[in-house]
Amino acid sequence: MRLADTLRFAAGAALGAPLRTALMALAMAIGVAAVVLLTALGDGARRYVIGEFNALGTHLVIVLPGRTETGGLGIGGLASSTTRDLTLDDAEALLRAPGVVRIAPLVVGDAEISTAGRLRSVYVVGTHADFREVRQVHVAQGQFLPDEGLHHGGNWAVLGATLREQMFGSSPALGALLRIGDRRFRVIGVLEASGQGLGMDMDELVLIPVSVAQAMFDTQSLFRILVEARDRDAIAGVKQAVERILQARHDGERDVTLLTQDAVLGTFDRILSALTLGVAGIAAISLAVAGILVMNVMLVAVAQRTGEIGLLKALGASSGTIRSAFLVEAGLLSLAGGLAGLFLGYLGAAALRIALPDLPAEPPAWAVLAGLGTAIVTGTVFGVLPARRAARLDPVDALSRKS
Repeated sequence: MRLADTLRFAAGAALGAPLRTALMALAMAIGVAAVVLLTALGDGARRYVIGEFNALGTHLVIVLPGRTETGGLGIGGLASSTTRDLTLDDAEALLRAPGVVRIAPLVVGDAEISTAGRLRSVYVVGTHADFREVRQVHVAQGQFLPDEGLHHGGNWAVLGATLREQMFGSSPALGALLRIGDRRFRVIGVLEASGQGLGMDMDELVLIPVSVAQAMFDTQSLFRILVEARDRDAIAGVKQAVERILQARHDGERDVTLLTQDAVLGTFDRILSALTLGVAGIAAISLAVAGILVMNVMLVAVAQRTGEIGLLKALGASSGTIRSAFLVEAGLLSLAGGLAGLFLGYLGAAALRIALPDLPAEPPAWAVLAGLGTAIVTGTVFGVLPARRAARLDPVDALSRKS
């Protein structure tokens, strides 16, 4: 029997029992769809985290007070035993480090803001003009904080996009007066909408000069210092220089924690990649279950088609031909189920992207190929036993039974 005849025979046998074929294809489809959807979710989470870190800016060294590890980079996520505060003088000293392009000190606190009878509590971030380049934020209206040095600053405020809408509505914000705490500020800029960024929602922040924020919150310490290196190759040298400078300024104490994007990203990438592989493995178990279903149903089909098998053997079909026909049928069913599963998986991933716009839930190519390949291999492997049983039937015995 030629390959074309074998394919035609297998397809005809599958179409001759539509309910049985649909059930086996559905079992495979569910397994493949689970692999595609779960890997899309896992890989989407990985890419989301990487995107969030990249939103911080490129080539960054983040300086945090205290030597212990941190529990995250959000506003409330810092947990350290600080032995000495970071100060503006420390930040200024870091500009002398080789390879450092610019720095952005941060002071963070919450305060009530009010204007035109509207009142709400927000996070206030005190920083410097270079924060715009370090964090790669963009101004939609007006201008960013002017460069007045680290130790001086006027009562200027730059608002996040959402906060501007909440406080001013359809009224113009630029040039308006805004009370923050017990001080009045002039709004000079509005940021472009950018969303959540490592625990700091830029759309709901107020940015003011760092020295003014220190006076407002009655503190000389900094929440952290963002240090931008010249390029990626300079990060290691900048990190060593920063640690050396601060150790000298802090009486020989190594009392700061330095984080780099590469180190943090590498950790998250390994964790989330392992998680993606784990959920893909769990989903692949359903393909094994589907393979067992294929085997069981095919065994029943062999019992139902003994007369047909006997007739083929009586007409001269060899055991190898019979075996190939049943294996091809199992492979075709698995392929059909796999393709249906890919369609369902991509449909589910699209639904995820609609429900969670910030999550890039695109199934990786390796997961798509692995899911489809595993479905075909699983179905074919589990089709071996029914195929062997069909091939071993004696033609006389097979013809004597009712099909």
